[in-house]
Amino acid sequence: MPIVPDVPAHGGNQDDDRGAARLGGPLFRDETFRDGTSHGGTFRNETSPAGAFRAETPSAQPPAAVPQNPEPMPDAPQPASAPQKKSAGRDLTAAIGVGVGLGAVIIASLFVVKAVFVGVIAVAVVVGLWELTSRLQERKGIKAPLVPLAVGGAAMVVAGYVRGAEGAWVAMALTALAVLVWRMTEPPEGYLKDVTAGVFAAFYVPFLATFVAMMLTADDGALRVMTFLLLTVVSDTGAYAVGWRFGKHKLAPRISPGKTREGLLGAVSFAMVVGALCMEFVIEDGTWWQGLLLGLAVAASATLGDLGESMIKRDLGIKDMGTLLPGHGGIMDRLDSLLPTAPVVWLLLVLFVGSG
Repeated sequence: MPIVPDVPAHGGNQDDDRGAARLGGPLFRDETFRDGTSHGGTFRNETSPAGAFRAETPSAQPPAAVPQNPEPMPDAPQPASAPQKKSAGRDLTAAIGVGVGLGAVIIASLFVVKAVFVGVIAVAVVVGLWELTSRLQERKGIKAPLVPLAVGGAAMVVAGYVRGAEGAWVAMALTALAVLVWRMTEPPEGYLKDVTAGVFAAFYVPFLATFVAMMLTADDGALRVMTFLLLTVVSDTGAYAVGWRFGKHKLAPRISPGKTREGLLGAVSFAMVVGALCMEFVIEDGTWWQGLLLGLAVAASATLGDLGESMIKRDLGIKDMGTLLPGHGGIMDRLDSLLPTAPVVWLLLVLFVGSG
């Protein structure tokens, strides 16, 4: 057998067989050029009776230069890249523009005619139900009936505004019954999962949104709704700003890798400060310490709501529920923290200052 010179590879890892191809002599017997030459000498296509190749390497000449691989090997040192800036992950210009537009619509309808704002809630509910049921069908094959959900959801919001909590519960029960009956018009396969998803959607979207309409029925209902919206937005903003700048410790990496404990502290701090200001200067008969508790509760419920929808989206294998709002995703991607926060704010305001 010919003896192969033990020459370390130039810039390679000797433990990697891909780096070993750069040796001065042929390490692998099949690595030859078509003209019979190798990197470190010449092969004569002569074999012994045992079939081994015999390599002759000129002793007076240094090993020939090794042709470089056009693609860098994994073991080759790579040039240090410039530190990357943190990215927000979304089109901030579009997100801010859409947010300002939505805010203008909400404020105009909220303080001009209350009934118009109830209509805004109903429209948001119907679009949210459409997004949710569409994603369920696309990703899981679950056909939650949209027609009874949309009609019952809009009726639920109106019933909550007109008849209060009693009207909301009655409308919720009738909507669930309508889902059960509507699904009977199709084959029985998948009936249980379809109606289960339908009842869940009825509770998750329109029923929770009904508490916003119920807030509006108080004498200072517009101010209560504005406080609710402001605290939720401030909580989300505080979590984003602090988490983006200082976030290092993941809050729930298996659910939402982008959320951090530092961001949660930012949400709590921002919401408590704004809550104290709102209860002291905006809500009649409110006090600053009530605002601290309200802000803490809002930060907790908004974060849990966001994590809850993140669980749904992870189960469905999607990033956003829709594409209706540039820079935000879909309607449901904006309602995720608002929906579970609505009953919390409604209840605490009733306990602190009454139903109005």
